[in-house]
Amino acid sequence: MIKSMTGFGRCEIVENNRKFTVEMKSVNHRYLDVNIKMPKKLNFFESAIRSELKNYISRGKVDVFISYEDFSENTTSVRYNREVAEEYLGYLRRMAEEFGLDDDVRVSTLSKFPEVFTMEEQDVDEEELWKELRKALCGAAQMFVESRITEGEHLKEDLVGKLDGMLRLVDFISGRSPQVVAEYRQRLEEKVKELLGDNTVDEARLLTEVTIFADKVCVDEELVRLRSHIEVTKAALSEGGSIGRKLDFIAQEMNREANTTLSKSNDLEISNCAIELKTEIEKVREQIQNIE
Repeated sequence: MIKSMTGFGRCEIVENNRKFTVEMKSVNHRYLDVNIKMPKKLNFFESAIRSELKNYISRGKVDVFISYEDFSENTTSVRYNREVAEEYLGYLRRMAEEFGLDDDVRVSTLSKFPEVFTMEEQDVDEEELWKELRKALCGAAQMFVESRITEGEHLKEDLVGKLDGMLRLVDFISGRSPQVVAEYRQRLEEKVKELLGDNTVDEARLLTEVTIFADKVCVDEELVRLRSHIEVTKAALSEGGSIGRKLDFIAQEMNREANTTLSKSNDLEISNCAIELKTEIEKVREQIQNIE
């Protein structure tokens, strides 16, 4: 099976009064490019997340969105910073003494100064947190891969149809080429008779001219290579796997052979067919860009 580089996956896990939601979406890209957006509290797991995703994805620009909610009670606690309060108090008393002010510092006043009281989140079990996050991540990744496979099958069907059409074009050019040479011989022979005014034709000279023309317009090698490239592409699509880069290279080679065929053409029907062949190759190449 083949996979498209376009995909989407989502999974939500609620366990131990915690909820993780993971969403993934991707578009085609030459390499694997993962962009993760998640709460700062989970930044510690970024390396593990990237490592886990490599088990599911090899190419594509992937955006991962992770949200986290904790429904537990007492998830935060108040911390009293005695050292900070003592330092504030010392300065306040010093100010009262230096400026002759009343020392009217009250607890309610002192408690309002920054950092005297702070809110701290209670420590959580990182291993347990990762276990729950990983479950949501893997669930989203599996759905993501399934969507890529589904889209990949559609791509495969479309590509095989286009490749079969290309084979028919190659067959037409292959069958038409000998006729072009025969028609050239006939035209040349008629032209010579017209110019000489009789029916006497130098067969040796005529054969030489026809041979030169046939060699000039011969595309047998190009058609053989083109047919081979098409068959290799179809075989790769049947085998599946991460074949996107391989098929992109083959498509470039197919385009090169079609260009050569068009440049050698001395026949309108073959030229039109070669142009149509180039058009189909470009369509195939565009589709291949979406294969992982």
